[in-house]
Amino acid sequence: MNSPLLDDIGKLIFRVGFGALFLMHGINKVMHGIDGIESLVVNAGLPAEIAYGVYVGEVLAPILIIVGWHARIGAVLTAATMAFAFHLAHSHEIFELTAHGGWQLELQGMFLLASIAIALSGPGRISLNGR
Repeated sequence: MNSPLLDDIGKLIFRVGFGALFLMHGINKVMHGIDGIESLVVNAGLPAEIAYGVYVGEVLAPILIIVGWHARIGAVLTAATMAFAFHLAHSHEIFELTAHGGWQLELQGMFLLASIAIALSGPGRISLNGR
């Protein structure tokens, strides 16, 4: 059955679930600071101020996604955040597996791919600004 309503409900569940899980990482940074991010950024030869972008990518962007207001922009921001995370914090783990055979970066990979999926598919009609 191909129902537009079911598609929109699926997008709502996906958006809210993804956004809430991603936002948790941002809340942690709001509560505990971004010293570790600043160190990674500076060690990569970038200005320390770039680290503050994590608040845009991990707090503002997931909120946009959750409520469905410019969710595609929010998803592009979360994808960019994950690209930075892959490069700055996880590049040494890209080809590693866990003890159970899973990819070492399963969570990060899922966040990146989900961001891309939301950016491409849009928020659905059950959102603040619709498609």
